[in-house]
Amino acid sequence: MRSTSKLKAILARRQALPFPGAANAMFARVIEELGFEVCYVTGAGIANMHLGAPDIGLTTLTEVANAVSAIADSVSVPLLVDADTGFGNAVNMVRTVKVLERAGAAGIQIEDQVFPKKCGHFEGKDVVPLDDMVSKIKAAVDSRGDADFQIVARTDARAVHGLDDAIARAQAFVEAGADATFVEAPVTVEEMARIGREIPVPQIANIVFGGKTPDPGREALASMGFAGVLYANAALQAALRASYDVLSALKRDGSLAHVADRLATFEERQAAVAKPRWDALEARYKV
Repeated sequence: MRSTSKLKAILARRQALPFPGAANAMFARVIEELGFEVCYVTGAGIANMHLGAPDIGLTTLTEVANAVSAIADSVSVPLLVDADTGFGNAVNMVRTVKVLERAGAAGIQIEDQVFPKKCGHFEGKDVVPLDDMVSKIKAAVDSRGDADFQIVARTDARAVHGLDDAIARAQAFVEAGADATFVEAPVTVEEMARIGREIPVPQIANIVFGGKTPDPGREALASMGFAGVLYANAALQAALRASYDVLSALKRDGSLAHVADRLATFEERQAAVAKPRWDALEARYKV
């Protein structure tokens, strides 16, 4: 089955499947090795890890596509890719879809924020007029080469105009052809239940550690009709904490002796990047 069709089937199940996020191929390999069915390519993670910058619209389409290409070469699970605002207007969206589909995405998430966008759990966001976002969705649908390539349309209107407007926008996104929608940053479980109940297509939830949206758990989210639950930067946050802990100990002690239990072994590291497979290739083509 094509990766696009796999992602479409996953969304159709509406089982609130966890979508762990990866900003690079290493994290994606861990996600696949642990048995997750899908990987979310996180725009915030690419900004944080590639640029050392916050999620405020600084990444380019080329930078995201390069990350997607590397990840797609490394894993076989389908990739849902954070495409921010589509990197421009509806005409730009045409190219965005073609570039990311060619890079290996099985679907993209696009949003209705004013450019430059911000993390959905930051303050000070604004959204474009509804007609502008509807045009972008239509352009995305028309531009995909594979009819199963998934278009997930996100609205950030909850924080700007309230939940009623956000739901109305998501319903308009469905009419424009979106395969799934994503109302960002609801603040109560009751709001999440309304989203699942009032929007007919599969829904995405975004659980940000320390963010605005509560985490009622997979069973509850599935009962509300959610299809996928983004944990976009859990791996990044874990790696960041571990890096501070280990490197602080190295600075303090001049040694890793006291934090050895926090480190992957040399063998675990090589296994994570499939070194035995590359060794086999080297042996196969050795002159």
